[in-house]
Amino acid sequence: MTSNDQSILLESGTNELEVIVFNIGDGTFGINVMKVREIIQPLPVTLMPNSHPHVEGIIRLRDEILTVVNLSKTLGFAPSANPNGDKLIVSELNQMKVAFRVQHVSRIHRISWEQIEKPTDLSQGLEGMTTGVVKMDGQMVLLLDFEKVVLDISPEKGIHVQQVKQLGMRERQNKRLIIAEDSAILRKLLFDTLSEAGYDQITFFDDGQAALEYLEYLKNENQLEQEVDLLITDLEMPKMDGHHLTKRIKSDKELKSLPVIIFSSLITKDLFYKGQEVGADGQVSKPEIVKLIELIDRLIA
Repeated sequence: MTSNDQSILLESGTNELEVIVFNIGDGTFGINVMKVREIIQPLPVTLMPNSHPHVEGIIRLRDEILTVVNLSKTLGFAPSANPNGDKLIVSELNQMKVAFRVQHVSRIHRISWEQIEKPTDLSQGLEGMTTGVVKMDGQMVLLLDFEKVVLDISPEKGIHVQQVKQLGMRERQNKRLIIAEDSAILRKLLFDTLSEAGYDQITFFDDGQAALEYLEYLKNENQLEQEVDLLITDLEMPKMDGHHLTKRIKSDKELKSLPVIIFSSLITKDLFYKGQEVGADGQVSKPEIVKLIELIDRLIA
């Protein structure tokens, strides 16, 4: 499968996604189709000295050199019993392309973000590596946090306070931000970095539905202009994704003037137009925190 084969690209803002289901050991996992560029047979791997234990090495795919991450090692599963039957899921996230080795790929499922539950009650011990869990065809499918997998291997690709210091301090304490982000780690990083830039009046929500309900409450109480100047949203979140959240805000005659920035690892060339269609005022790819802050400055100056 390649990105050109994605004839099932969804209409923007429908709060749906399509998940490719795959197996590792006895576990069943999923990845958002929008992160997948193609699925290929394993290619010869060149070993890299002093690499991370979860990295097999690198491959050459046409004109690109890609890192291969072995998800069995990442998740603590036994090695594949049949390596020749494995697949490589070539993904694009955080402006990087990475090939993830899995043991079997089954099919694509279309689901709603409302079907995805937060992984707080999982008993498999993989809570820190998952973004959600959904029941499909009588089985529980764990949606892996591929961004965390990559950041654990390459922490320098993440968000760091040091990146913000070059901007210098400016007085922004009277500006109030709302952020919809389901990752607790990223919420902490965003608070630290935005506070360093002077934006320390932040209200966080861990899914888009909760953020929308808060905005509607403020609207009904005639407090919207006093309590929020701008909203930042991730794309992948349980209950309601960022595209649908943006569409709901921009379709509301009282909320539509609120600036909305999409801040996500999925801001690829293929997906940028979706954010435009739902009315986002700006889109920034993680982890470009300096660009995010500069865009906030422009929108609420």
